[in-house]
Amino acid sequence: MLTAFTFLVIVALFVLYNTICIVHMRESMVVERLGKFRKVLEPGFHFLVPFFDRVAYVHEIREQVIDIPSQVCITNDNMQVEVDGLVYLKVTDPKKASYGIGDYVNASINLAQTTMRSEVGKLSLSRIFSERETLNDKIVREIDIASDPWGIKVLRYEIKNIAPSRHVLATLEKQMEAERAKRAEITLATAKKESQIIISEGQRQESINISEGEKQKRINHAKGKSAEIELLANATAEGSSMVAQAVNKPGGQMAVKMQLVEQYIDELNRVLGKAKVTVLPEGMANLKAFFDGTGKLVNPVKVLDKK
Repeated sequence: MLTAFTFLVIVALFVLYNTICIVHMRESMVVERLGKFRKVLEPGFHFLVPFFDRVAYVHEIREQVIDIPSQVCITNDNMQVEVDGLVYLKVTDPKKASYGIGDYVNASINLAQTTMRSEVGKLSLSRIFSERETLNDKIVREIDIASDPWGIKVLRYEIKNIAPSRHVLATLEKQMEAERAKRAEITLATAKKESQIIISEGQRQESINISEGEKQKRINHAKGKSAEIELLANATAEGSSMVAQAVNKPGGQMAVKMQLVEQYIDELNRVLGKAKVTVLPEGMANLKAFFDGTGKLVNPVKVLDKK
């Protein structure tokens, strides 16, 4: 009786174990009945038909991170680089993930590697470093299209490391040194050019200032000369007017003639004093006779005075 009761209890527990099914929040279960797909169990408490229903597949419905192993890729300019990355995916259809592919994780890794090699081969080495975001987006689109029948959704792809070979690294170092030298030369040339421009601008401004000063000096000198000439002309005109008025008075013409005779005599004495040869102007005899006659007239006058 005890053995039979124990057997019945064990059978009851076994049946109860296969009847009750608890699905956690992070999981999704695929149930088969007699080997055929029946339904997908969402998180919660479920009853199964013992010996007929069974949980065939359990899937993680949270976002999963899959590490893509490093692999050697050839770029468009025939450079070898080792590239690895991370794939973020999520199971969206447990039925397709169970029956559409045998192992979606392994399939996603292989698909990511082949897609990565294909996309890297389209770019040069320099573009791979500068267009990592674009490369990630292209890989995500390609993997997502191919993995749609598998019931999974590829959320994003991230390249972790891009490691060129040693030969490529040495070449890049030389290229970077040449680029730095080029930039230094360009900077020095630009600085020299700007310095020459500033110096020439200063010289130009100096020349302009000097020319402006000379111009103003000449203008001022011309104005002064003009004022001087104007004053002299006014004075000459005023003197001429006064002389004309004096000439028109009685005895004015005689005074002018006497003034001219005096100036003539003064200029003649100045010329004779500097000349090495004696020069007698025309009419000098008449002038001498005039002075001799004047002397003869002066002597009788002096004799009469003495008497």
